[in-house]
Amino acid sequence: MEASEPSVSFMRPLLAGAIALVFLWCLAAGAQEAAVAKVNGRLITESDMKLAEAEIGSDLGTLPDVTRRRVLLEFLIENQLFADAAENQKLGSGASSDGRTQYARRSALRDLFFDKNVRAAINEGDARKFYETQHGSAKQEEEVRARHILVESKEKAWDVYEMIARGSDFATLAKRFSLDPGSKDQGGELGYFGRGQMVPQFEEAAFKLKRGEVSEPFETQFGWHLVRVDERRRRPAPAFEAVKDQMLAAMIHQKAQQIATDLRRKAQIEYIDPQIRRSMQNERPRTSAKR
Repeated sequence: MEASEPSVSFMRPLLAGAIALVFLWCLAAGAQEAAVAKVNGRLITESDMKLAEAEIGSDLGTLPDVTRRRVLLEFLIENQLFADAAENQKLGSGASSDGRTQYARRSALRDLFFDKNVRAAINEGDARKFYETQHGSAKQEEEVRARHILVESKEKAWDVYEMIARGSDFATLAKRFSLDPGSKDQGGELGYFGRGQMVPQFEEAAFKLKRGEVSEPFETQFGWHLVRVDERRRRPAPAFEAVKDQMLAAMIHQKAQQIATDLRRKAQIEYIDPQIRRSMQNERPRTSAKR
């Protein structure tokens, strides 16, 4: 199955781009209005595609042409669905459409609907409840602060281990014998790390040790190691204020996707552009084969 297409935000404001969009519409006005899709009876045209490219094209990077057109079209379809929902809620009844292009009006209605039904539906209280649910029940992650010595052979590792057992300083031996260029000059210092950050053999050895203990020699794909744990701690959850904006953005995005999915389920969407229709038809057998 092909890699999933990037998700494009459909709530960008028109303020800075409105003049440019109207200008582009005027340039395209004489062009043939080839239909690309139909949403609840409303046509999406090649002119709309050009305006969408002007609005969000810079966010799409270097996607292949067919994929790029698919993303632009899906952006326009969701805009139309949100605009229709805004019309149903009479959100555009007080605003005149004089002097607006259809594209600009659709985008303005989309933004009105988004602000009322998505952005206003999520507040800081919701984010705090989600934070308490996620972090209140979660166990604090255990971390260790450790040093290690990496050598080329089992025999060398046991020789160094015997030196440590006789009282030699671990950090001094790391500077002398370790083959790890990233930690050697710091006496083998690795800092704090949690589970899943080191190779399995190294993690297993480190998390078995108490503070101040040194492991017996063990092997990984990098060579033979000795590890000493200097500290153990439970990493506290991040403060709410530190993650509030990120959580609000994620919740708003999730809410928008839920609404868009529901609107799509109820809508009549027809893909008219033959190239886009073929790309969708080519995907269906591969998708079903994985089920």
